[in-house]
Amino acid sequence: MTRTFVIDSREVSDETDCYIIAEIGHNHQGEVEKAKELFRVAKECGADAVKLQKRDNRTLFTRDLYNKPYEHRNSFGRTYGEHREFLEFGWDEYVELKRYAEEELGITFFATAFDIPSADFLAELDVPAFKIASGDLRNIPLLKHVAQFQKPMIISTGMATLEDVRRAYEAIMPINPRLAILQCTANYPTPAEEMNLRVIQTLREEFPDVVIGLSDHYNGIAMAVAAYVLGARIIEKHFTLNHTWRGSDHAMSLEPIGMRKMIRDLRRARVALGDGVKRIYPSEETALQKMGKGLVAARDLPAGHVLTYDDVAIKSPNLGLPPYELDRIIGRKLARPLGLDEGIHWEDLLDGAG
Repeated sequence: MTRTFVIDSREVSDETDCYIIAEIGHNHQGEVEKAKELFRVAKECGADAVKLQKRDNRTLFTRDLYNKPYEHRNSFGRTYGEHREFLEFGWDEYVELKRYAEEELGITFFATAFDIPSADFLAELDVPAFKIASGDLRNIPLLKHVAQFQKPMIISTGMATLEDVRRAYEAIMPINPRLAILQCTANYPTPAEEMNLRVIQTLREEFPDVVIGLSDHYNGIAMAVAAYVLGARIIEKHFTLNHTWRGSDHAMSLEPIGMRKMIRDLRRARVALGDGVKRIYPSEETALQKMGKGLVAARDLPAGHVLTYDDVAIKSPNLGLPPYELDRIIGRKLARPLGLDEGIHWEDLLDGAG
């Protein structure tokens, strides 16, 4: 069965490069121009897509949570609701950011829908894909609502069991088979011992018709490459321009130098995996000649001499038959004289030519 996921005309499969999503989230700090700068630099780093987060805060949060005091270094408001509203872009901002990403930069732009009003907002905006966060994996009404838009869906699976993932898959697929599933651990940043990258293989086995990826919250770039080798073909990674900016996600986001290196290594990983056929490359021939060993005369030997083990040495560079042929040449007569360290070849022997 072929795994294929097409997003904004880009095909993602086991044979392709990894699809890189630069998760901007709210690292724009509520500023459209800063969001544009993040988009531009993400594009320069080689990302395939940039992603925001869309919430309808008044309907998403309880009144108590919305009004809860939220005053600390990373807060943009006195209450949690004020903080969220400050960071939320409206219709005009989204229209402008989508236009800038698609028309000026040529990078795919979409967002995570955290609730049904936000999903409807993004559908009206005509985004090319929808992301569903880990916290909504069990939110079957939201999953089904988004699925009916018939756009590619990417779901994260943090804080979940395989049964939870299976339930989401079974809810979405009959409505919209354009689905990708990301392994995720919802701990920010995620320690290595909680990445559990082998779940990528579990998901590939459980859902053979779906492209699998990784929503990577590890504080570094190494896990993305490991995930690709295990079969992940979508990597989502938080992105910032400065770790020290105010906001809860900046500290665990990649700065441009890290994003460039991660994408570079992911591109190299695809090429480095090769086709699985063990071969000698032309580039190895010089090393094979210099460092390899061959069978040579251990001393001057006359024509007609019957070779014994004492007559043959194994030396570099590789001048004669390979050492694994030693037993086959013992007892053969020399067709011509050989000097010390001269390579032994089949044409130098009588009684057969190997």
